[in-house]
Amino acid sequence: MRIQLSAAFVRSAVCPHSAKKIDYFDLNQRGFQLEVRRSGGKTYYQRYTDNRGRERQFKIGPADVLPLSAARRLAQKVQAQALIGEDPHDHRSALRNTPTLNELVRDRYLIHIKSYKRSWRTDETFLRIHIIPALGSKYIDQISGDEIAALVARMRDKQYASGTTNRVVIVLRHIFNLARKWRIPGAKENPTAGIALAPDVSRERFLSLEEARRLVASIEEDENQIAAQAIMLLLLTGARRNEITHAKWEHVDWKQKCLLVPLSKSGKPRTIALNGPALALLQKLAPQQNCAFIFASPLTGRPSPSLYLPWQRIRVRAGLSDLRLHDLRHSFASFLVNSGVSLYVVQGLLGHGNARYTQRYAHLAPDTLREAAETVGSVIVKARASRDQDIAATL
Repeated sequence: MRIQLSAAFVRSAVCPHSAKKIDYFDLNQRGFQLEVRRSGGKTYYQRYTDNRGRERQFKIGPADVLPLSAARRLAQKVQAQALIGEDPHDHRSALRNTPTLNELVRDRYLIHIKSYKRSWRTDETFLRIHIIPALGSKYIDQISGDEIAALVARMRDKQYASGTTNRVVIVLRHIFNLARKWRIPGAKENPTAGIALAPDVSRERFLSLEEARRLVASIEEDENQIAAQAIMLLLLTGARRNEITHAKWEHVDWKQKCLLVPLSKSGKPRTIALNGPALALLQKLAPQQNCAFIFASPLTGRPSPSLYLPWQRIRVRAGLSDLRLHDLRHSFASFLVNSGVSLYVVQGLLGHGNARYTQRYAHLAPDTLREAAETVGSVIVKARASRDQDIAATL
């Protein structure tokens, strides 16, 4: 039925007893209608034609909540959307299907990175501790660059390192890029696009010989000798923590004096050279029965997930509370470079796939570099002297 809808008519309109519902179409606004049901419920709708020529109906809202004037304005917006080719139903469906950040991470992102990324647990930790508590409940189309920048600012106020705050931005950037690639509803723009990463501060701590002496003494007296000897092997080899804690007896090559790492950080196998003290350390360890790992926990038979507690005792007892476990690797490299070993050899011992990672140690041995330059100079001088002698002999 066509009628001029008014606020008074909307209030008084009823559905005939012979029908379940009746539609009243407005004479002044094309497609705008009031549906009145036998139950007494009343709802505004707007009819429109989509870009495929189909007639569709869009629910505006209940008449007992929306004033007629507000319903008209919303209906006009629906009609305008349809005229420019944007189906209002598609827009509403996209809103309903837009996930929260927590849902996106749980249902898609973590499943995806577990399939290829060996360090996925690092991402999971950053998400669980820093990102999800702050942004997880928000729909992804509601998360703005300002909110992410505010999260980073709060972390900096709490004295988090630039590497940690940068990682938060990088993880979020990856999530939103993937969401756009997967065409997740609501993922139109990447809110991290305008956020610059903080300059990465490289912290390198090297042991002096006196500090190394104190550290070794503390290692030898620790109560957990399985963990302590793993830490000693880190110092002796410059290996990464997991390369030692996950080492197996079958990977020790006693003849070639090396330890095989089947899958290193680079994704490729590598070997760790074992010097005399490292070999002696391994020879003194008694393999546990039916246990493949060299440094397995006596309780679980598995590698320790972390050396933090024994390492904390050891470094505090040695008076080196600022020393990180990874600084043992830096110290291994510094001892080599300061002893005149070339950076090329150090690169091989550390298992660096790219020489630029080893270049950080180049400044440690200016005397060695000068001596190397003098070597070249002496060769040139000798060559010149030999040439002068040959010329003199012909005269």
